Amino acid sequence: QVQLVGSGGGLVQPGGSLRLSCEASGFTFRYYAMSWYRQAPGKERDLVARISNTGLNTVYADSVKGRFTISRDNAKNTVYLQMNSLKPEDTAVYYCNTQSGDIDYWGKGIPVTVSL
Repeated sequence: QVQLVGSGGGLVQPGGSLRLSCEASGFTFRYYAMSWYRQAPGKERDLVARISNTGLNTVYADSVKGRFTISRDNAKNTVYLQMNSLKPEDTAVYYCNTQSGDIDYWGKGIPVTVSL
């Protein structure tokens, strides 16, 4: 079965950096686009970044462009989200995601808190 296991969250000060990782299993990772979403308290879950199966194409939310970088290692079945210049408004639970047809698969949420 599809499994997405995320790691790397935590508490960081404004201006700091974190790297999230998501290791996938149960499907042929190199065939699928991967995404990161986030959900802040009281808000909807929104797309943060998406990367194509080859890694050649990426899409970012306007709010994170120039600060976050999504990447993948198909040999390790892992997708990453490097988050730099973090702001308090980046505080949220982050989720790894992939889609197969109309089915969404989600990793367990990774809490990220940006605060002094």
